[in-house]
Amino acid sequence: MKYRIPLFDLNFDEAEKEAVLDVLSSRWISIGPKNAELERKFAEMLGVEYAVAVSNCTAALHLALRSLEIGKGDEVIVPSLTFIATVNAVRYVDATPVFCDIASPAEPNMDPERAASIVTRKTRAILPMHYAGFPCAMDRFLEIAASHGLKIIEDASHAPLSEYKGRRLGTIGEIGAFSFFSNKNISTGEGGMLVTRSKRHYTRARLLRSHGMTTLSYERSKGHATAYDVVELGYNYRMDDIRAGIGLVQLDKLHGDLERRAVLREYYLKKLSGIGGIIIPFTTNTDFVSNYIFPIVLEDSNAERRDEVRNRLHGRGIQTSVHYPAVHRFSMYRHYGGDLGNTEYVADNEITLPIYAGLSFEDVDYIATSLAEALR
Repeated sequence: MKYRIPLFDLNFDEAEKEAVLDVLSSRWISIGPKNAELERKFAEMLGVEYAVAVSNCTAALHLALRSLEIGKGDEVIVPSLTFIATVNAVRYVDATPVFCDIASPAEPNMDPERAASIVTRKTRAILPMHYAGFPCAMDRFLEIAASHGLKIIEDASHAPLSEYKGRRLGTIGEIGAFSFFSNKNISTGEGGMLVTRSKRHYTRARLLRSHGMTTLSYERSKGHATAYDVVELGYNYRMDDIRAGIGLVQLDKLHGDLERRAVLREYYLKKLSGIGGIIIPFTTNTDFVSNYIFPIVLEDSNAERRDEVRNRLHGRGIQTSVHYPAVHRFSMYRHYGGDLGNTEYVADNEITLPIYAGLSFEDVDYIATSLAEALR
């Protein structure tokens, strides 16, 4: 159906079209100069030394784990309230995901104290995901990592330019991973970025991104190299220059997009303040964030009632979503277990409301009125 108010809308205009045509006119459409430019610009934006453009955020997470030499017999502490890719990447390297509960429905990021309680001698890393772009309690995670000799990989797929105490998310741990999927703040259709301050991790990620080859085809085409060696089993995780060209335009729009989302969030908070029976996560947050999604959680509810409310909103032309089904409930991961009561409650009772730069105040008024009626 065509919704009166969709969940998300692309922040695209003629600039993205021109970027694509520019790449097509160059006659070089695979990984090349636009990738290199995007990597430089993204690294500068985050204030980090190194960035590696990849085919998607899942690839970035996989390369992060490989770069840190995490593998069979190792454990990685992960959230269950996340997209499946966060956890799948751990299995790609044959390591074991250990699920950690969120702090609460009001703070649906991974609880660092619960994480500390499930560290074992096999634990090698913690993989926090910054839900909706709001920061996890990184100071505490860093303390836990330091006391147990662990690495931190940040899943910052929701969080371009989000901050934690003045530091950009994705740059606080050993390696950060970002998503450029079509509904993200930076949209290239598919795509992602790995960032790090370590030259060693950067060099290895670049090598593994392209089949373990010592040079790229673009370098050889320009006469910078005439041969290559394959020194390690790598992957085809390259981003093409068509998407990189779109990404460069999207980076130019990012500040404005996030500023608009911040205004919309404040307006949402105002309009929803008089509606009972809902929890709005992260209301105590004071850091600048991406506001990738606008989640609410129903109080004293269950999955059936949540779905009824969503259906009523859909009937009024408002598209909603759920972020996320709990990963530990999927057939593939049920045997991993864990005490995850908060995660399960949010998975059953969360509703994601529309937010994007093109959303109007009138749209938010309509959503708030419709939500109040749906809850009645």
